Amino acid sequence: MNSNHVKWSVIGFSLVMLALWLFPFVWYTSTDRQTQMVWLTEQQQMDGWQYEELPVAKSAEAVLVADQLVSGQFKHDMRDRVQVFSAKRYTEKENHIGLFVHTPDRCWTESGWQLEPASPALVTVSLHGIALQLERRIFVRPGQRELVYFGGMVGGQPVPYRLDHNMSVGMRLALGKKDSKTGTKLRASDSLFWRRVWESFASRRPLLGPKQFIRVSTSVLDRDVAEGDRLLQEFLPRWLMAVDYQSELAQWRKNQKTVGSRQ
Repeated sequence: MNSNHVKWSVIGFSLVMLALWLFPFVWYTSTDRQTQMVWLTEQQQMDGWQYEELPVAKSAEAVLVADQLVSGQFKHDMRDRVQVFSAKRYTEKENHIGLFVHTPDRCWTESGWQLEPASPALVTVSLHGIALQLERRIFVRPGQRELVYFGGMVGGQPVPYRLDHNMSVGMRLALGKKDSKTGTKLRASDSLFWRRVWESFASRRPLLGPKQFIRVSTSVLDRDVAEGDRLLQEFLPRWLMAVDYQSELAQWRKNQKTVGSRQ
């Protein structure tokens, strides 16, 4: 093989790799022009509700690599109780695991909860003019039954695809159908996982960049599920306030520079 052939082969291979590396930055650039770009900012003081922080496991913090975590519980009239969780990532590196990878469908079932079949599996909640799609689940374990909503934002807008990529995996784990495929192998064989990959590609919405993951839940052990739905859907617009996307991002970057200058 002559030197010219080797040289052009190396150049060609390098150009292909460069194109593959640049592709996500060129393709995933679409936004919904009819939807404003916001962050959903968490409130800790709400009339009639008492708030307490709940610790987040160190292992969960390490996996999420979030820039801001909110984990707590609101109580009202000794009966209503809503657990809240919000994780924000203002920046993202290619080697960071996705903020939406560890949904309750995966984490909760791996922690001993079981998925109870429930319909609908998706609800839309209006938050200050923003139509936010939220996955809806019921998880159970001895002495507990929890109604859970969760969803996400990318680039200041609701994700255009569902976050149900772990749902069938979680259901199989709950039903004891774990067989020989676990973890990554089980997800790689799951059609919902690959459907989300395709929907991400087709929508051209950003995969990397600022993200927010939201989860709320309430007990439906001793109450009607429809009552739990009403509670969560009335609670969400009070807990989450829409603030300007660019302003909060700029403030966070300013704070990071201030912290960096002090070190």
